[in-house]
Amino acid sequence: METIHNISHFKDIPHHTVVTIGTFDGVHLGHRKILERIINNAKNTGLKSTVLTFFPHPRMVLQKDVDIKLLNTLDEKKQILETLGLDYLIIHPFTKQFSRLSAIDFVRDILVNNIKSKRIIIGYDHRFGRNRNANIQDLISFGNTFDFEVEEIPAQEIDDVSVSSTKIRKALLEGDVETANSYLSYAYMLTGTVKKGKGLGRDFGFPTANLHIAEEYKLIPKNGAYVVRSDIDGKEYFGMMNIGFNPTVDGSQKSIEVNFFDFDGDLYDKKIQVSLLHRIRDEHKFNSVEELKEQLKKDKSHSLDLISK
Repeated sequence: METIHNISHFKDIPHHTVVTIGTFDGVHLGHRKILERIINNAKNTGLKSTVLTFFPHPRMVLQKDVDIKLLNTLDEKKQILETLGLDYLIIHPFTKQFSRLSAIDFVRDILVNNIKSKRIIIGYDHRFGRNRNANIQDLISFGNTFDFEVEEIPAQEIDDVSVSSTKIRKALLEGDVETANSYLSYAYMLTGTVKKGKGLGRDFGFPTANLHIAEEYKLIPKNGAYVVRSDIDGKEYFGMMNIGFNPTVDGSQKSIEVNFFDFDGDLYDKKIQVSLLHRIRDEHKFNSVEELKEQLKKDKSHSLDLISK
């Protein structure tokens, strides 16, 4: 998969395309039905499968929605899409100026002249153009004018997969990581850089990697303890992670701390990705540090049981 960071950079690529358009946050099961369709269509027609997506998220730009939380960082989305077999991913900067493009300008200048679309596969409820005032019937009409086909994914087919990014966000915020993972078809991931913490975990016999996530828009699941998996230098490690404020030791700032089992090495300033497998419990304030240590031992035993299954 080749990633292109501006539509205009696609102009010199000598291929006609089959295209779908969307934010694809989470790249969940519902999204995959659309993506598989364009990939298969490309193989059957000799076109190149292409996803057109935007960053920042349109709501961040048009509604100044600073509270919006996304399931994927941009790098995570690219990583997931890379595994599906797409030919091209176009990530176009979303700006207020871009949002003011009329429907015909968007179709003619972007889809036809730049991306060379010969087929567009899109959901039945897709809207586009300034104020999102054009629909799939308008797109079909433009297709007759500009010589491209439109394939509509009907409501029933999309609704058959009762998955949405909103449902996944809700599950994660409730701590239901198993449901979220079943909708995503992969384990929800957090990607960040390991920074120095207070070192309290090491004092307790449970050294932790303090994960700092730079992207403030990334959704962090409900506070609590989780079973996790990570790939570090090509080797798989399991562990347990706590999201929260460490109330037993009077923590005042939210942190994400991972204790990897059977890992002995230095992770400081290293970028790692952690996949959440199960949620063990809520975060509690224990009566003493000794009580916390005993709970951590129970958590580790419980985690190892879950991992072995």
